[in-house]
Amino acid sequence: MIGKSVRRREDLRLVRGEGRYADDLWFDNAAHAVFARSPYSHARILKIDATAARSVPGVLAVLTGADLLDAGLGPIPHQLGSSKTGADVPLINRYGSERARTPHRALPTDKVRFVGEAYAAVIAESVDIAKDAAELLDVEWEELPAVTHGVEAVASHAPLVWEELASNVALEAEIGDAAATDAAFAKAAHVVRFNGNVQRVTGMHLEPRAAVATFDRVSGDFILHASSGVGVVIMRDQIAEVFSLSPDKVRVVAPQDVGGNFGTRNAVYPEFIVIAEAARRLGRPVKYVAERSEAFLSDYQGRDLHINAELALDEEGNFLAFRSVNTSNLGAHTVSYVPLNKGAQLMTSLYRVPVASVVAKAVLTNTPPTIPYRSAGRPEAMYAIERMIDIAARDFGFDRIELRRRNMIPSDAHPYRNPLGVTYDNGDHQAPMEKALELADWAGFEARRIEARRRRLCRGIGFSNYIEGTGGVPRERAVLVVRHEDHTVEVIVGTQNTGQGHETAFAQLVASLLGVDFSDVRIRTGDTEFVVAGGGSHSGRSLRFASIVFQQAADAIIARARTIVAKASGCCAEDVAHEDGLFRIAGTNRTMSLFEVARIATELADLPAELRTLSAVADVVTPGLAFPYGAAVCEVEVDPETGQWRIERYTSVDDVGRALNPMIVDGQTHGGIVQGAGQALMEWSRFDPSSGQALAASLMDYAVARASDFPFFTTEISEVPSNNHPLGFRPGGEGGTTPALAVTNNAIVDALAHLGVRHIEMPATPMRIWQAIMDAKAQREGKH
Repeated sequence: MIGKSVRRREDLRLVRGEGRYADDLWFDNAAHAVFARSPYSHARILKIDATAARSVPGVLAVLTGADLLDAGLGPIPHQLGSSKTGADVPLINRYGSERARTPHRALPTDKVRFVGEAYAAVIAESVDIAKDAAELLDVEWEELPAVTHGVEAVASHAPLVWEELASNVALEAEIGDAAATDAAFAKAAHVVRFNGNVQRVTGMHLEPRAAVATFDRVSGDFILHASSGVGVVIMRDQIAEVFSLSPDKVRVVAPQDVGGNFGTRNAVYPEFIVIAEAARRLGRPVKYVAERSEAFLSDYQGRDLHINAELALDEEGNFLAFRSVNTSNLGAHTVSYVPLNKGAQLMTSLYRVPVASVVAKAVLTNTPPTIPYRSAGRPEAMYAIERMIDIAARDFGFDRIELRRRNMIPSDAHPYRNPLGVTYDNGDHQAPMEKALELADWAGFEARRIEARRRRLCRGIGFSNYIEGTGGVPRERAVLVVRHEDHTVEVIVGTQNTGQGHETAFAQLVASLLGVDFSDVRIRTGDTEFVVAGGGSHSGRSLRFASIVFQQAADAIIARARTIVAKASGCCAEDVAHEDGLFRIAGTNRTMSLFEVARIATELADLPAELRTLSAVADVVTPGLAFPYGAAVCEVEVDPETGQWRIERYTSVDDVGRALNPMIVDGQTHGGIVQGAGQALMEWSRFDPSSGQALAASLMDYAVARASDFPFFTTEISEVPSNNHPLGFRPGGEGGTTPALAVTNNAIVDALAHLGVRHIEMPATPMRIWQAIMDAKAQREGKH
């Protein structure tokens, strides 16, 4: 069934409204938590008087940071990575110390560091009672200066987000060869410069954060039900560390369905810790469901990178060198350095650049923390290099497609080590490019541009190549059990489904490996009661790592089954073949199905104990990165009178090594395109630069892409099996997003280039487009 577009088995349940999400969980006698959130971006907490709040009938408890500290709760131990371990190029702090780790407490005791940070929790019999009581909290604040922009936070005079640190720079590292890069720039015939921002966005999950915590006073065990994608094992371990407990005292359960993730659910949230402590104090379940405004204010957010870059070329257009300073806005807490790392090491994309140097800075600001968001760091890197190629072509007289062809890494150069230290496995990078140009009818575009001009519209076309370097937690574990009683194969795996279609795709793969029917396979995930290891879903790791342990476990089951058949038949295991789902004994016409073998295993008296249940476990650590790649073409029309844009065509060709379920891959690509193009054109989590107040804290202020904003997509899957995966798979969930920022912006600028527009910062809203046209017009008129 590998390569078959099987319809998703979970969809019928979802379209019938039968999905089970965290808010659907019902517990008798549950209390409800409401969080009081900071109105300031930076303020010292001088006093919290909860007397009036506690006196409200129906209020069960009011918790502050001091209460959690007195209870012995520690900070949340986020996975920050290290300069010494991992598959990515190490970012070693220039100052010799490890990257900063700020103590992220569930409720702060000293000061609040962004608008919307929770500083107290009210637990009551109902949400309404808790809300009313939270209004009565009497807080004395000392408002402090704030900084919200990453580049501004680097300045020596910037207010310190954490007074314990010498500056707001949490990490500054340099990768590549700075001296060789400088020497190459000195010999360059052309240098193109780019200075731009990749703006902050939020995940905007259809399902806001939700969780329920319980505590058993007899056993001392916690259970947390929470919508998450990081994986229940990682969440369990981190919560246990906060409470100074062994992991076996904490059980984490993910609901059957999760309403969106995109990375911004992939860390422990403070609210999860607080409701667990509240459950311990009250001895009853405590539930929390975030409202949309809370999500805008306090969800972990994505992107927010400033890039100052240069690209050197010779007279013929050969790339000579690249250098940049990438400044990542971490927000108020060090939750993740991954986006900075992932982007910095891929700044040269899939082009031959002999030397490069990247300075990677991670900076703390008075904003919500940032975290990996779909394709973490890679869309930012592709945006910079692909915009620079377009600018170089326009400024120096090159054809933008030929410039890319000239500098593409040829397929026979693999494995290829890029100048920043990443080695790409294999691939035919030019093939998706040529296919995308063909499908988009690039050659016929100028006729469409002329036709649009007759309608007084500006039509533009953009192109972008891309490559990713996906990794993630390298350990994955699978348990496969063949049950003859109900004719099923049970699969337990540590990845986490958040809408990617695992129930279908994983069942396809296991059915193929074992030779059973797809409908016989049952996937179980998301509960530490039976999931003991695994890393959840992030960085395109789910199929990549799950398929490896599925294959090993399936091979072990088949080997055990051959032994069982041999015992039952009085022959050697070497005489038993497994073909088309059946076990055949050489020289006879006798066959057995896998389920028949499982039944026989329970009946044979002389079988060793380990063979009486037909099952197998595979637990594997897979080092290194995977490298999906591809190309995209976007075609837009812009009304120069209003700046209003319309996407007319969008083409994407993505190499996933091998497509397990092409329909699911296409669906992932479609969603990725909308997220990427939506950021390029409309999404923006922004803050008032003086007060730090969130200026996009509702759907009235934060624009989200809709189906009506897009045409039908033209997508095609390229399949060059990966050399570093036993089944040839490459991740396929993020490719739609990775080139989308660049290709969409390139199309907008191409539409307006004849008016003198050279660049438009994202999001390219109608107002920004109109303003760019007006500025270009004023500049032209000023020259005359």
